[in-house]
Amino acid sequence: MATATLPSVSTFEEFLEAEQAKDLLRFTTAGSVDDGKSTLIGRLLYDSRSVYEDQLESVTKASAGRNAGAIDFSLLTDGLRAEREQGITIDVAYRYFATPRRKFIIADTPGHEQYTRNMVTGASTAELAIILIDARKGLLPQSRRHAYIASLLGLPHVVVAVNKMDLVGYDEQVFTNIESDFRQFLARFQSLQPYFVPISALVGDNIVKPSQNMPWFSGHTLLEHLETVPVGKNVQRAAFRFPVQRVVRPNHSFRGYAGTVASGHLQPGDPVLVLPSGRKSTIGSITTFDGDLDSVHAGQSVTLTLTDELDISRGDVIVSLEEPPQLASSIDATLVWLNETPGEVHKRYRLKGAARLENAELTSIHHRVNINTLELEPAHSLEMNAVGSVRVEVARPLVFDAYTQNRVTGSFILIDPVTNATVAAGMITGAAVENFQDGARAVTLRERIVRQRHSGAIVRLGTRYNVALRLERLLFA
Repeated sequence: MATATLPSVSTFEEFLEAEQAKDLLRFTTAGSVDDGKSTLIGRLLYDSRSVYEDQLESVTKASAGRNAGAIDFSLLTDGLRAEREQGITIDVAYRYFATPRRKFIIADTPGHEQYTRNMVTGASTAELAIILIDARKGLLPQSRRHAYIASLLGLPHVVVAVNKMDLVGYDEQVFTNIESDFRQFLARFQSLQPYFVPISALVGDNIVKPSQNMPWFSGHTLLEHLETVPVGKNVQRAAFRFPVQRVVRPNHSFRGYAGTVASGHLQPGDPVLVLPSGRKSTIGSITTFDGDLDSVHAGQSVTLTLTDELDISRGDVIVSLEEPPQLASSIDATLVWLNETPGEVHKRYRLKGAARLENAELTSIHHRVNINTLELEPAHSLEMNAVGSVRVEVARPLVFDAYTQNRVTGSFILIDPVTNATVAAGMITGAAVENFQDGARAVTLRERIVRQRHSGAIVRLGTRYNVALRLERLLFA
């Protein structure tokens, strides 16, 4: 890499250990067209010495005649030929870099409205979004759209970077006005706590080093903020969820369940619940290729053993007994439609969640969200890039949490069974609630397990369903 120094052989293992010990921040960039997203990422890569020499040489040659200085930093991320010819980002470009404090994975997403679905893809795994605003143009509709999507996807951190401050003479009032306008817009999203920073990606102001041109700004530079913002806290605090990916049975004396911990933490001896069967057990051991562990946390891939012999298969979920998820065949969710073919009521899809693949049907569309005004509008279908509230029925009960509580078990995608294309990304709001008379409401699996501390049985009543619900509610009271 350009100007980078590789560790000596004698310290290489120490170097690898130090790199492995660093935490990882995934973030995405968003904003309107030509706000400078790719230039910003190129500047971060260049200033952090994460550009290979041959790549730098190629970009330097390609920068000739582009009026962007000796190096057009946007070319470091705009890899598609169509992107370089048009000067825009089309695909989601992923890049990696590291500093002495932290490792980073960046998703450079398109600014054009027709590529909003790509922005959803890039932000779906991120913990932070950088929303760029052109200091000359102020707040634009596409910037509002991306801020709303960041809120919708539950990103815990948002940075609003007012770019191209060099083109407005580093005027503090311009920055203050944009900050005021954007804060007023973001007030309706209580989950977003933005950090505002004035920058010039082209010149390098407030990217890695404090700007000498803006002494009126006393906050952290962009990189300082990225290095210090807390990461991974929400997924560690969430309840334990472990989707089973594979049953490990090398011999008759060992039965384990392999997978990746989606959220929470756990240790041997902890009581767990297996869903959808509802069977209880206790963790026997946590096994890896390097030996058994005393505990496990979100993100680790392990094999769990239980103290009981249970019938568990791929797609089942091992969860905390004290904090069980929900289980339902009908869910309400917010969908972002990603496909050119509109989403229509009563059309069948395949639903891929954290645990398994299920047959599903889009049974109703409650409303569509006008991204610019955030007003709710009636809709009979969802066009590409549309955001709507829907109800989905699945063939078998789905194990899930509300997306606001757990991004892993609260999200899903819809797949067209004919073309196998991903048509929508969904965030679950909860189990579908029917409007029964007299306030009758089904007792949920969570209520039942927490109260009784055991799984239930099925009792068939030869009467109307509404009567059965009211009877169950009376027994539960």
